[in-house]
Amino acid sequence: MKEFIKRLIFGIRFKMAVRRADRYRRITHRKHMVILLGGKLHVIAKQDIKTFIRKRFLKKGTTVADVEKIALYTTI
Repeated sequence: MKEFIKRLIFGIRFKMAVRRADRYRRITHRKHMVILLGGKLHVIAKQDIKTFIRKRFLKKGTTVADVEKIALYTTI
């Protein structure tokens, strides 16, 4: 039962993150991705990934293509 509730909450948060990514896409006309960092869902613009690497949120040596592969959702 506990696992079911955790999955349910994750599903709701994932839906909200997808909606946020789609909304940002409509506003900024940039490609956005939903990724899991530190157990939390983050919506990041593709152009801002290099900033995340520089600030050490992502490992040094990580490329934009690597992040796109592990992204849970990518806007069109």
